[in-house]
Amino acid sequence: MRMITYDKIYDVIVVGAGHAGCEAALAAARMGAEVLLLTISLDTIAQMSCNPAIGGLAKGQLVKEIDALGGEMAKNIDKTGIHFRLLNTKKGPAVRSSRAQADKKLYHVEMKRTIEEQKKLEVKQEVVEDLIVEDGRVKGVITKTCAFLGRTVILTTGTFLKGLIHIGDTSFVGGRLGEPSAENLSDALRRLGFEIGRLKTGTPPRVNAKSIDFKAMTIQYPDDPPRPFSFSTDRVDRPQVPCYLTYTNERTHEIIRRNLKRSARFSGRIKSVGPRYCPSIEDKIVRFPDKERHQIFVEPEGLDTLEIYLNGISTSMPVDVQVEMLRTIPGLERVEIMRPAYAIEYDFAPPTQLKPSLETKLVEGLFFAGQINGTSGYEEAAAQGIIAGINAVLKIRGEEPLILDRSQAYIGVLIDDLVTKGTDEPYRMFTSRAEYRLVLREDNADLRLMEIGRRLGLIDDETYARFSMKKRLIAQEMERLQEIKLYPNPETQQIMKEMGTAPISQPMTLRDLLKRPEVSYRMIERFFPPSQEMPWQVKEQVEIQVKYEGYIRRQEEQIKQFRKMERMIIPPEFDYSKVKGISNEAREKLSRIKPRSIGQASRISGVSPADISILMIALEAWKRRMNRE
Repeated sequence: MRMITYDKIYDVIVVGAGHAGCEAALAAARMGAEVLLLTISLDTIAQMSCNPAIGGLAKGQLVKEIDALGGEMAKNIDKTGIHFRLLNTKKGPAVRSSRAQADKKLYHVEMKRTIEEQKKLEVKQEVVEDLIVEDGRVKGVITKTCAFLGRTVILTTGTFLKGLIHIGDTSFVGGRLGEPSAENLSDALRRLGFEIGRLKTGTPPRVNAKSIDFKAMTIQYPDDPPRPFSFSTDRVDRPQVPCYLTYTNERTHEIIRRNLKRSARFSGRIKSVGPRYCPSIEDKIVRFPDKERHQIFVEPEGLDTLEIYLNGISTSMPVDVQVEMLRTIPGLERVEIMRPAYAIEYDFAPPTQLKPSLETKLVEGLFFAGQINGTSGYEEAAAQGIIAGINAVLKIRGEEPLILDRSQAYIGVLIDDLVTKGTDEPYRMFTSRAEYRLVLREDNADLRLMEIGRRLGLIDDETYARFSMKKRLIAQEMERLQEIKLYPNPETQQIMKEMGTAPISQPMTLRDLLKRPEVSYRMIERFFPPSQEMPWQVKEQVEIQVKYEGYIRRQEEQIKQFRKMERMIIPPEFDYSKVKGISNEAREKLSRIKPRSIGQASRISGVSPADISILMIALEAWKRRMNRE
């Protein structure tokens, strides 16, 4: 049969309309590129395949950074969130993160509408089977019905590459439960020379709310008022609902232990590696035999459905075992499953095959983002998606790619980890992965990244004006706190007494007073009010910057050292095989990964400080020789 070629050449073709694909397509179109977004199903755009929630520890930071660059995820959850909470409020600002439960259906509908309304962006339902590659450069994609030509292609295939679903002793092909998989695309990648691996993930059962006794559970109220994710959202208007908490017990664990051989995971049916930090319930029982109970968050999937998500009990057990074990849990004694839990295996491409721009090293103009790179989570996927979308456009323009470093953003940490170290299990972001997390807070993501988003054309005038005003007010208030000086007179000491802090013995600025642990900005504002009312975001920023000033300064000194190493660029043509004195392991890994800088080289596993010292000397000698020639 003759293959039809569509009569238009796109700048960017995005394959997959999950969280990575949506951000990639929107970013590229908003930068002025002609974009085609291809999805297996128009009815599952931005589908929340697992937990219907956005954010969480370290993930909240990623969402705020995507928003600061001009992405959509934060705005969409603000429109559709039904349970907002700021996590880790009793800890320092470096590890505080926002999380919101979404109305799952509404999240999809809102994102689909945004995609459909976006200028220069076309979305079509197609299954991509192959890539068109000529002379090492991608030229388009081939679907089941026709060929589409494009200057760049971004693959964001999620769990759809040869997806295989497992429920107990039953296994069947599928990208998600009820959806087909993409059976041929990873074979096409292999033919092009890509290394392809296999990973596993899973999801818990969904149950009917009318079969749950919520009174037997611990209620968890949302924050009041809810804090929006997006820096451009004033307030969240959607009704907020509670979530609940319950626990497994010894009876649950006994049922799981008795049926381990029926689990797809423990019977040997699943061959690949799953997420270490989001294990199945049977993994938890086996790995932590002394733990008496495991928590389960009981979370609604929306305002117009009774479907409930049981967060914390993903499993590959057969359905009868799922029912039996759930009915041992307080509040779930009469529970009815609407959708069973399942595990899924899928193909991925180890991410050391990528440049820091997310363009593949093997095929020019071809970018990967999301789970195809071995990551787990909507936020990690979306973060890669927006960077891939931006860099695809910059590639077409012949401009330098956007590469955020580890001191600029969690997105930089994520991508640097992937392309430098690779991963052999689903990668999830944590605050502990970021060495400069006191600087990379979610509250200051706009201050770190919005100028970049504006320069790329992804931040509109209204958002930028609001951002500029916030910066002015922060600077103005910081200056006021520094200028106003208190003197140890009776009036001041009376205020100190009312504040519950020690008297002052010598003149002190308001800024120094705010550094005292027991003094909050709210107290300063009450006794020494500014000339105008400040938005809460400005007050929060002023308080954090003043209270953590010393720690932030020390971290900025560390960042200077880090950047010094990052500026030592290693040209792609540098030949590691000719460097004498480094270990064979270092030579092999440096040749394979081809680090962009000495800084990146130093983070490759197996490359020692001694190897780096020799490499720096060899690089200098090589540059001098090149200059002479």
